[in-house]
Amino acid sequence: MINLQHLAYLKGMMGLVWFVVLSLSIATSSSQAKLKAYEQSINQSSIHLNIYHVHGHGFSLTPNSSSLSDVLLHDEEHVKALSYRLAKKGIGIGSVKPPKSGYHLKPNSASFPLNPGLSIGSGNYYVKLGLGSPPKYYAMILDTGSSLTWLQCQPCVIYCHAQAGPLFDPSVSKTYKRLSCGTAECSRLKAATLNDPVCETDSKSCLYTASYGDASFSLGYLSQDLLTLTSSQTLPHFTYGCGQDNQGLFGRAAGIIGLARDKLSMLAQLSTKYGYAFSYCLPSANSRSSGGGFLSIGNISPAAYKFTPMLTDSKNPSLYFLRLTTIAVSGRPLGLAAANYRVPTIIDSGTVITRLPMSIYAALREAFVKIMSTKYAKAPAYSTLDTCFKGSVKSISAVPEIKMIFQGGADLTLRAPNVLIEADPGVTCLAFAGSSGTNQIAIIGNRQQQTYNIAYDVSASRIGFAPGSCH
Repeated sequence: MINLQHLAYLKGMMGLVWFVVLSLSIATSSSQAKLKAYEQSINQSSIHLNIYHVHGHGFSLTPNSSSLSDVLLHDEEHVKALSYRLAKKGIGIGSVKPPKSGYHLKPNSASFPLNPGLSIGSGNYYVKLGLGSPPKYYAMILDTGSSLTWLQCQPCVIYCHAQAGPLFDPSVSKTYKRLSCGTAECSRLKAATLNDPVCETDSKSCLYTASYGDASFSLGYLSQDLLTLTSSQTLPHFTYGCGQDNQGLFGRAAGIIGLARDKLSMLAQLSTKYGYAFSYCLPSANSRSSGGGFLSIGNISPAAYKFTPMLTDSKNPSLYFLRLTTIAVSGRPLGLAAANYRVPTIIDSGTVITRLPMSIYAALREAFVKIMSTKYAKAPAYSTLDTCFKGSVKSISAVPEIKMIFQGGADLTLRAPNVLIEADPGVTCLAFAGSSGTNQIAIIGNRQQQTYNIAYDVSASRIGFAPGSCH
């Protein structure tokens, strides 16, 4: 999920919404009236979430509807908007400068379980974080492609989707604070969300909007409270969004954890305590049960990883870029010129299926089919997956290994669980797809990241990979 402003089908809707909200911020003194008028303006807009709009509210996956087709629909809309953002001309990519004071690695870290999201209707992954005093815990989706953390809040003036567990109620937290428009945190919202903050005329409270590539969004109050990672590890004055209107493809998650490289991200806020680094291991998504994965803030052990330089894009500085140099199938490189790989490439926990430029994907598909078709019959395409075979994941045993090699020699060596995905009973597909349209970008999705330990050492400008089966 990558934050966007006025892009693709959001362009017209967001222009109307911000005109209405800004007008209301001058014309009315009631925050409830302001937010309700905002909701009315959205419902009256003929282009708002036309694909996902259901009974006046945003479409939301539930555990019973989170089929692969739902996940792929969400993924495709997310990737289209992300492609639009990345495929701008004149973008130079280079090494990111290490942060200055306060961001050196420290020996301590905070670690907690990371779970597959299918049980809460999402194709992504979630952790449970504590918020408020006394703390209560909420299922939050992990997102390396956005910065602002937010969750649904009472009284839900406009709309809150159904979530796993109770909604956060700021009125019962002894440490809750709503931030005003004059705070430094409010001034940082534009950089964190790509949307301007809005100020309430009466209370001077700071309103945020977090909008995403799949047309999902959250609107509410920029706030602070006590963040609880574990029973003994907390962060006072954690800045986050207290959502009053939350619509779109969030499943039954309470909200989003932003782990990108912006000052308002959870990573940056924890960095002075734990170091400007984090790591995770995404467990297999095949099981709906919890367990196996982890998210750890700080404390990276360099000896465990093979590293590739962490790159930055001057127009998208919060995203995690890296350089893909080679793809090999069964030990044989695809035979493409180096120029084919020189495209913007990011690693993103919020994208499910890895996308590749069509020149690379076509070569990968050809090499993969050449080996697989000798033993397995082809099956029709499934949604964006166009390389499918008859048979279940368990029954297809002779799967060629795919190796993605990055600058500096770090690699993802992918075997059957990372290479295949079961589309329907008895139909299994290659879990890669070509980038749509003319946009030449690559996105390393979470299917290919599963069971690898992945380290984001921002202070040293590097990303590391280590096979470990989440141990």
